Amino acid sequence: MFIKTISNSKYDTFRQCKLKYRYRYIDRLPESKEANTDALHFGSYIHKILEDGVNAKALSELEALAEEHKSTYSFPDLYNRKTSLCLANFLKFNASLGESVATELVYEAEVKDDITVNGIIDRVIKGTEGGYLIIDYKTSKREKTKFDLYQDMQLQGYCYAINKIYKTPIENITCAHYYPVTNNFVFVQYTNAQIAGYIRKVLDEVWRIRKLKKDDFCASKNEFCNWCGYKPYCSLFTDQEAVKHNISEAKERKKAKQSAKSKV
Repeated sequence: MFIKTISNSKYDTFRQCKLKYRYRYIDRLPESKEANTDALHFGSYIHKILEDGVNAKALSELEALAEEHKSTYSFPDLYNRKTSLCLANFLKFNASLGESVATELVYEAEVKDDITVNGIIDRVIKGTEGGYLIIDYKTSKREKTKFDLYQDMQLQGYCYAINKIYKTPIENITCAHYYPVTNNFVFVQYTNAQIAGYIRKVLDEVWRIRKLKKDDFCASKNEFCNWCGYKPYCSLFTDQEAVKHNISEAKERKKAKQSAKSKV
């Protein structure tokens, strides 16, 4: 299956479940409405507030943004306390940061020949001595340690992208997770050898995907299945006839959505 570019989301999805990869990135089926997306919606909601609130000087400004964007996202009221914590923590954290040169930075960086990596970086800050700080906001319950971050393909990809975009040495780039719920800030600096290892993994994965035929993308049962939006299309959880019916309905929804967009 030919692909030219890969993101960390694609990389993770392929490693979790090849069938999920097929449905999401090849067939482009919409996820089931039955999927529990509360945490995802909350995470996107907080990301949007923090993205728009980088210049906020008062809590009231962040609260106004929260109110403005809330109707766009869907999650239970029990998340409201977390929202308040995130805003208060972010206001204090944000005051200590330098100049932001980018928020929601969309990138596509060449790795080798016809292969690229792409993604979106939450925030990039330029240091007073010419270095760069990459911040990835995280609202998940499980916080990563420095050891975890040294193995983190997503942050390594961000580091590689900033190295290419701003022509700055790897050793001058700091990569971090910021957890607004707890106000924890975890950061690392990668070596050239670590980023070279990241590139090798990317190339290996792209070629692994390229060698597969469409029917080779099989389901894998694992801990991520409980949150998967493609369970109604998977024979590990749904009988074969229902799978066919659900896929047919999903394709119809996709066509209807595309048709509606074309009329706008």
